[in-house]
Amino acid sequence: MAAKAETIGPRNGHELAPLTTRADGSERPHGVTIVLQGSRGSLHRDGPDDDRAAWSGKLQFFLSIIGYSVGLGNIWRFPYLCQQNGGGAFLIPFLIMLVLEGVPLFLIEMAIGQKMRLGSLGVWNTIHPWLGGIGISSCIVTLFVALYYNVIITWVFFYLFNSIRLTADQLPWSSCPQDNGTAEAECNKASATVYFWYREALDAAPSIEDPGVPRWWIVLYLLLAWVIVFCIVMKGIQSSGKVVYFTSLFPYVVLTIFFIRGITLPGSSDGILHMYKPKLEKLLDPTVWLDAATQVFYSFGLAFGSLIAFGSYNPPNNNCVRDVLLVSVCNALTAIYASVVIFSILGFKAYTMVETCITKEIKVLALNHIGGFTLNSTQDYYREEYPKLNETLVAAFNLTGCTMSRQLDEAAEGTGLAFIVFTQAILKLTPAPFWSIIFFLMLLSLGLGSQIGIMEGMLCTIFDIDFFKRLSKPVITGIVCSFCFLVGLIFTTGAGEYWLKMFDSFAGTIGLVVVALLEMVSVIYIYGHERFSNDIYEMTGYRPGLYWQVTWRYVGPFIVTCILFSSLVFMLINPPTYGAWDANEGRVVKTPYPTWVLFIAILMILAGVLPIPAVLLLRRFQCLAFDVDIHQGSIRRIETTVSTKEMMSDQDVLSPETAPPAPAQLVAEAASTKFTIGDFDCVDSGEERTSRRLPTSIVRRTKK
Repeated sequence: MAAKAETIGPRNGHELAPLTTRADGSERPHGVTIVLQGSRGSLHRDGPDDDRAAWSGKLQFFLSIIGYSVGLGNIWRFPYLCQQNGGGAFLIPFLIMLVLEGVPLFLIEMAIGQKMRLGSLGVWNTIHPWLGGIGISSCIVTLFVALYYNVIITWVFFYLFNSIRLTADQLPWSSCPQDNGTAEAECNKASATVYFWYREALDAAPSIEDPGVPRWWIVLYLLLAWVIVFCIVMKGIQSSGKVVYFTSLFPYVVLTIFFIRGITLPGSSDGILHMYKPKLEKLLDPTVWLDAATQVFYSFGLAFGSLIAFGSYNPPNNNCVRDVLLVSVCNALTAIYASVVIFSILGFKAYTMVETCITKEIKVLALNHIGGFTLNSTQDYYREEYPKLNETLVAAFNLTGCTMSRQLDEAAEGTGLAFIVFTQAILKLTPAPFWSIIFFLMLLSLGLGSQIGIMEGMLCTIFDIDFFKRLSKPVITGIVCSFCFLVGLIFTTGAGEYWLKMFDSFAGTIGLVVVALLEMVSVIYIYGHERFSNDIYEMTGYRPGLYWQVTWRYVGPFIVTCILFSSLVFMLINPPTYGAWDANEGRVVKTPYPTWVLFIAILMILAGVLPIPAVLLLRRFQCLAFDVDIHQGSIRRIETTVSTKEMMSDQDVLSPETAPPAPAQLVAEAASTKFTIGDFDCVDSGEERTSRRLPTSIVRRTKK
């Protein structure tokens, strides 16, 4: 009489009873019992994962996503792109790429994380074990980015503490040193703010090949930055979730303060109009569209694994579609709002620079008795008479005309905008130390918000590996932060900025785009767009329509592929360079990277990409052990016999205290064992082993 076998172990998914029945129906005297928690293509769980961290509320989740997505790129990258790519016309390709590329991929990461309640590694292992390399690649690339992103926070700390002064004259970048020596001469060739950045803050080396020793003050600030990051993320979202209330909201407070002050300053309207005045002819340039697509991709923080991790902490019935749309709109509006604030201040800076320029040129014209100019000539007189001057005289005396457009065309992005251009503008505000403090506090908040998300994506992947679950989260976080600090010492040398530029150009570009492309392909074409749509419907009650299907299946992958190939072509056509500080000339000189540095860059790209094909090949040819328990990362062996002992590693064997009692039917000896795991049918007979693929649906229940 056939009787259903007893279930062994907890009911977490598919349980396989003792496999004592052969494929032909004959009885087997002994067997192996394996608990299989999930299979490829199956995201169903009978009960919630009680060990999974969860957000304390909807507001905490929303602020965490905003803090991660809205970062430094919204402040110092988007305004620059607007200025260079057609002003207000750039908003057209930006919004189009936001709708066609950013939002669809954003929803893929958020929804797949929420459905599976796993980190990046577990998600791709679950979809198919051959795709596990995507999670590894994402983790490696995220590590590279975390290394240099915290260095930016280090520099912000340096400027923040140096901003604690009483008056503008006391700010260390307000004037050149008065030593009547090389330092004063070098500063006069550049400017006080440029000199302070390259000489006082960085103590920049002449080239990347001559870095010198680590600068002790940068080492201390880097240590401070990593200690703060460790304290924030050491317990996951239980600790970082409390900090996001400050890191997410404070930047908006500062932007609003700067906006109110900025629009009241002379020249602010000129700055805003200069940036947003549409140049529609720019829309015919393909690079403008490419810049828009790239900006959207990086502004969302896609492919880091962070969005998957954040989504995994949500309850299964959370409306992830609504969250994605709200965050996307907030991200776009923040970038536009920040651009208005930045260029209102830069317009004021240009206005003051024009006044200074006119004063100097009036003096030159007066001393040379040109055009009736005197030392008492007004600026209005200069504006009326300058167009009448002979072009030969203008060229002979290096006169520029001192126009607002000329000043505003001197664009800057990245560290140049934050630490040079904006600090120079702050000197014109009263009281300058106050504006400097809140500006760098804003950058600190934006940087920490993004760094928290970056670290969360990497650590979530590590925490989901069964081996590391033996250690506490603070211990693992401490080890990771210590490692990052030690490797990050390379950024504290005189060549620190040069190395950061190299990491930013190579480590965090190609790898991320490859991961993003494979994420879309894996979810839509391997897991299946219909199944994924059904998952979203089950979670939210909303079934994705034509827009989502078209962007997921065709438009999104096409745009990301264009970004990938254009990035590769750009690197091949334009040899990468970095800006080396030339102390003799007091300016930055474009310098090609040495061959050995490019070799390191190539190794970093390969390190972020090769795990994907490596895991696929190793698992395809069964050179790498297949993780049966794809949620926990190891096979949970309940009972075995001598014939199968060599198939299990030592770490997979449960201790006698924790192992469930062995059923009676597993005591007998046998010569061979056959069992089905996921879609693998394995035979072990003596020293002969074979393996063949079976349909996913095959799951046997043994009866007597």
